Amino acid sequence: MQEYFDVLDENGKKTGQIKLRSEVHRDGDWHAAVHIWILNSNNELLIQKRSPEKDSHPNLWDISAAGHISAGHEIIDSAIREINEELGLNIEPSELEHLYTYTQKHTHDGFNNNQLNYVYLLKKDLDIDKLVLQKEEVAEVKFIPYQELAVLSANGTMVPHPEEHQKILEVLNERFK
Repeated sequence: MQEYFDVLDENGKKTGQIKLRSEVHRDGDWHAAVHIWILNSNNELLIQKRSPEKDSHPNLWDISAAGHISAGHEIIDSAIREINEELGLNIEPSELEHLYTYTQKHTHDGFNNNQLNYVYLLKKDLDIDKLVLQKEEVAEVKFIPYQELAVLSANGTMVPHPEEHQKILEVLNERFK
C-alpha cells in the first residue's frame, strides 16, 4: 500500500503538496511523525524491537510506538492509530500527554529524513504478553527501567534518536526527583 505524506516547511506548516513516502525521503522533504513513550507505574519504559524486515534500522530497539503522520491525518489520531496498529492497544486521546515537539534532520540508509516529531507520553500498566504485535513492524517488546535508555542509546542498540533520548530522560528525571 502506498503511503502519502503532507510536505511541510521547516516550521511544520503544510505546503499544500502531498508526496509518496519514498519521494519525501528521497527528496529530503519535511514531514511529521508521532513518537509515543509508554511508562508503567514502576517507572519502566516500554521499548520495541524493530522487525528484521524494516527498511531502516532493522533489529534495533525503538520508541514504544511511532510512525509517520499520513497526508490529511491529525497528530493525535495518528498517535492512537500507531499504538493500535503496532501494539494492539485501544486508548483514548485524553490518555496521551504531549511532552514536546522537535525537528530531526539526518541522512541514514539512503533516507534523507527531515522530520518534525510530536512526542507523547502514555502512562499505562500493560501485560506485554497480551499485546498484539504487528509482525511487519515489531519483533518484540520489553519494559526497561527508564534510566537504562541512556545505556541502550549510547551502545548503539537503539534507533539513533540521541536528542529525543536525552530529552525524554530529562523530562522523566525531573518528574521523579
